[in-house]
Amino acid sequence: MQLKQQRGQLIILSGPSGAGKGTVCQAAMAHSSSLKISISATTRAPRGEEKDGVEYFFLDEAEFEKKIEEGAFLEYAKVHDHYYGTPKAHVLQMLDEGMNVILEIDVQGAAQIKEKLGFGILIFIAPPSIEVLKERLVNRQTDSDAQIQLRMKNAMSELKQATQYDYVIVNNTVDQAVADLEAIIRAEQCRSQNNLEIIEEMLM
Repeated sequence: MQLKQQRGQLIILSGPSGAGKGTVCQAAMAHSSSLKISISATTRAPRGEEKDGVEYFFLDEAEFEKKIEEGAFLEYAKVHDHYYGTPKAHVLQMLDEGMNVILEIDVQGAAQIKEKLGFGILIFIAPPSIEVLKERLVNRQTDSDAQIQLRMKNAMSELKQATQYDYVIVNNTVDQAVADLEAIIRAEQCRSQNNLEIIEEMLM
């Protein structure tokens, strides 16, 4: 008898700018074919060789606002005159297919999504120290001193929210952070409530 495929895990990932969320996500996906990052929808125009359904789902403003009214987004925001949102149906479809889905969301959006869906693993990616965080931001060489100071101020506010998360991964090195992420996903997959259907099938 073939057992039913286990539903994927929803991983809601947050952390301050410079903590290395994006790097950890990309490295983790390179390790596992069952790990996917959710594609956001946006009203901004494609850049360069960006393709619809690959980097983003590109919608015009009327389409996006219609989907807001329909409740089609897990969360959305308007940034620099463009909408960005997480399509609910796309995420749920990947979970039903057994994929583990990462949503890289800010601390406000993370709480909203878990409350709306009633499930999800909240993981906070933290730097090993404030000094290392500032060093990483400076080494990017993409932000002005004023922008770096603003990001540092925002980071202090975001760090205060880490206690609201299920797990905290301190990103000393990317390899260790990925190993920690994979260990969390494996542990969550082994939770009793995630395997009750398998047990019940064996008892039938």
